[in-house]
Amino acid sequence: MKQVYICFSTDIIHNGHLSILKKAAALGEVTVGILTDEVVASYKHFPLIPLDERIAMFESLKYVSRVVVQETLDYTDVLEQLRPDIVVHGDDWLVGYQANIRAKVIATLKAWGGELVEFPYTHTPTEETLSNLDALLSLPESRRSRLRRLLGYKPCLSVCEAHNGITGLIVEKTTVDTPRGRKQFDAMWVSSLCDSTAKGKPDIELVDMTSRLSTLEEIMEVTTKPIILDGDTGGQIEHFIYNVQTLERMGVSAIIIEDKKGLKKNSLFGTDAGQMQDSIEGFCAKITAGKNAQKTRDFMIIARCESLILEQGLEDALARCHAYVKAGADGVMIHSKSKTPDEVYAFCDAFRQVDAKTPIIAVPTTYNSETEEQLSAHGINVVIHANHLIRSAFPAMQATARSILENGRSKEADALCMSIKDILTLLPNR
Repeated sequence: MKQVYICFSTDIIHNGHLSILKKAAALGEVTVGILTDEVVASYKHFPLIPLDERIAMFESLKYVSRVVVQETLDYTDVLEQLRPDIVVHGDDWLVGYQANIRAKVIATLKAWGGELVEFPYTHTPTEETLSNLDALLSLPESRRSRLRRLLGYKPCLSVCEAHNGITGLIVEKTTVDTPRGRKQFDAMWVSSLCDSTAKGKPDIELVDMTSRLSTLEEIMEVTTKPIILDGDTGGQIEHFIYNVQTLERMGVSAIIIEDKKGLKKNSLFGTDAGQMQDSIEGFCAKITAGKNAQKTRDFMIIARCESLILEQGLEDALARCHAYVKAGADGVMIHSKSKTPDEVYAFCDAFRQVDAKTPIIAVPTTYNSETEEQLSAHGINVVIHANHLIRSAFPAMQATARSILENGRSKEADALCMSIKDILTLLPNR
């Protein structure tokens, strides 16, 4: 019999999958490739069902002779190992980023006279039900654990700020197709700066935790991606432990707290704002208290180090961050207001010589010429684009307001505005 290969990333099998498997089995003996959780998460969505269960699911089907694991979206390695006579796929990859993958499959098969057989993609009513299963990703137990799991899947996570429901939907739904695959944000950053700014208040911890939790609820009601909360200084230890437990119950994945004390002021003011850094012992005590208060292992407390911001030097930053990890921190965020990444890279390179595993988080607002790939090469695991949605919204709204005032009507502002139809498309359940 001819050897047939077909690859799946699916979580749940529906009639369309069974249909193409039946057609593949009519061509020969079928080997199914299953994409790893890491690969699925990198281009599609967080897998609802883990790899081992997906393997067992396909092994039980009568059309399938065996199942193998495909480690990348690129078929080349697995095809060269199996050397199948036929590769089967739906015709849904003729355009978009998958077209490049398709071209490589055809070129690889030519080496031994193999062929690609494509069948029309099957759209079924089940697909709508399956898309609704994404709602399971919004449940607290599922959402809370996902950031930690994603850190195990991907070398570097891309995180964008959201400060209300509509910006949460933008972060949730925005995707781009690139030659290397589909890209999307991995998580959301709920910033105290953006939350305060959206409410027209200064970023000095004036917006209390009750209001912050309300913002989180607003975002979480309409999204599924994991959330990292900007926790400022964390407040008093006695308050911090209760806030940790509240965030856990809600399904927040992580809180980042900074090692400053006194009236909080935005870090980018640096030493000009008279900011004071907490002692290592005092901040470690807060981290440890928060970790001891947790009810699950999923929630992450990340320590943000302000040593570079406050011009205390590399050695101080390293000493502090190693101490914070020993105190229980699940990650360290190194902050800098430098226009270049040099001091951040120096920190990362030195930190990684001692600690190869603890996640490093960076916020490259001032050194944003660096790509996520460049940051990742220095051991950074999470890149937070911390305030760009609110900063881009302001000039757009101001331009619209000016246009209406200048013209005495809103017609000229139409070119600046999203259509009502597009807004309704973005909103859920429309």
